[in-house]
Amino acid sequence: MTKYQFKEGLTKKIRKPLIIVLLFVTLITCIDPFNPNLRGTTSILIVDALLTNENRSYAFKLSWTSQNQNTKPVMAAGATVILKDKEGASTNLTETTPGVYKSDSLQFLGRIGNSYILEIKTSDGNEYISDTCTMLPVKPIDRIYFTKDQEFINNGSKILDGLRIFIDSENQGEGKYVRWIYEEWWKFSVPEPKRFEYINKDDIRQVEQIKQVCYAYNGSDDITIKSTASSASTNIVKQPILFVPSDQSNRLLIRYYVKIKQLSLSKTEFEFWDHMREINEGGVDIFDKQPFSVPSNIHNKGNPSELVLGYFQVSAVEPKSLYIIPDDIEALNLPAYEYKCDRIERGPDDYPGVRMTFDMIYAGYTNGGYQFIEPIYDLRWNLLKLAFAKNFCAICTNSGSLTVPDFWVEEKSSLTKK
Repeated sequence: MTKYQFKEGLTKKIRKPLIIVLLFVTLITCIDPFNPNLRGTTSILIVDALLTNENRSYAFKLSWTSQNQNTKPVMAAGATVILKDKEGASTNLTETTPGVYKSDSLQFLGRIGNSYILEIKTSDGNEYISDTCTMLPVKPIDRIYFTKDQEFINNGSKILDGLRIFIDSENQGEGKYVRWIYEEWWKFSVPEPKRFEYINKDDIRQVEQIKQVCYAYNGSDDITIKSTASSASTNIVKQPILFVPSDQSNRLLIRYYVKIKQLSLSKTEFEFWDHMREINEGGVDIFDKQPFSVPSNIHNKGNPSELVLGYFQVSAVEPKSLYIIPDDIEALNLPAYEYKCDRIERGPDDYPGVRMTFDMIYAGYTNGGYQFIEPIYDLRWNLLKLAFAKNFCAICTNSGSLTVPDFWVEEKSSLTKK
């Protein structure tokens, strides 16, 4: 795993339902007689745990909600977290950072057909246990491809042009329920790279490293699921996974990579994600369907009625990926993203009637959110002006990393387009 490895669990996806839960906690006595047990501090345990058959360490995150809906959940440090399977094997997860518990990939890996239980003992002595979850098989993704498309935003008042990425997966067999998650990386270059450091007008030095080319990352927070249980065919054809607007970010300017993972689901986990999707799409109106109906498969041993957020997910995974290059975007006649860098060049002569120094110009613009990028000299190497640009146009590490992802290749694209 690299630091680009995305977070595949529930953290992003439950944020909006969590706000709804806390809103109901505040108003529940006015609108409904239902009174869930929310522990003495009204904190609710949030479990973000995904066990797969991938050959890697699994990272589970535990946290507590807060009474203040504008406050981020508090990480649940000091817990004991144990994974067990039906064959008697078990492993204790190690807390690597507060609230984050990781397994050792050399000691424990998920296996299709095996069944698993998650046990948690929090620092306050409460013990939680999951239902037994079996890792069901999942079919491979046969094809990943894209087409030109549009998406409506702002209640249909604005249209975005871009490309939509699809997958085909034939003959799901016994796997009637599937979910998709994705992670995307892209290579980008800032147009006004910072090449010099300003000390004073007589001391302007080249930077040790020009931070012009970087790699950025994003993990999906969409809930994309499908059931073929009531369908005569288990084939999945032209399933939309994500939409990438071509002129809204620098994603597609140089080289873009997306990996899509197809995950097996049990019927009960499918129902969990379906409830979550309904809440995400339903807004926060207090007269909407109550979020307490969202099922969890994790329970307090001593108090089964206690509300727990999240789900112990057990899924087999089949990944597939593709690269997209500018030629692919141009062939679709899509608009391209343009940086709005607002390059500014200023020297004392640009302020007639004012005693302005280079130091004053430098301080004024850098305090205003600009980066000094380079000096401008005349033919005799007299300093004339200082050039500035917005941070996001000058230093790529503001939104990316200089480290090349370990899987990255610079070969030409070999894509399938429809």
